[in-house]
Amino acid sequence: MDRLEEYRRELTGYCYRMLGSYAEAEDAVQETMVRAWRNIDRFEGRSSLRSWVYRIATNVCLDALASGRRRALPMDLSGPSDGNTAPAPAAEAGLWVEPCPSGDPEASATTGESVRLAFVAALQHL
Repeated sequence: MDRLEEYRRELTGYCYRMLGSYAEAEDAVQETMVRAWRNIDRFEGRSSLRSWVYRIATNVCLDALASGRRRALPMDLSGPSDGNTAPAPAAEAGLWVEPCPSGDPEASATTGESVRLAFVAALQHL
């Protein structure tokens, strides 16, 4: 199982690029690890362990995309309509790509604060 764990970080990035959501990517990686662990005895060694795990991750992501069991997208919280207008077409899922959180919360907070301060300084300058 330790050999599988060494791929977790890169698989998370791979699944994130396929699914566009960090939370869904984590779920997909967890499912990938479970499937790989359950089927490790079927791994014949004809390919590298890494490519075998990536194939499992690809199938997990494709299954998630095809099943429609994805997490709900953010809703438009505009005011109520009068009922005479037709619903707007669904937005493409690519518009709802979530940012991937960095690994260091302290660095993220520091960076966010410095950007916020720079923005305030720019507004004051204007």
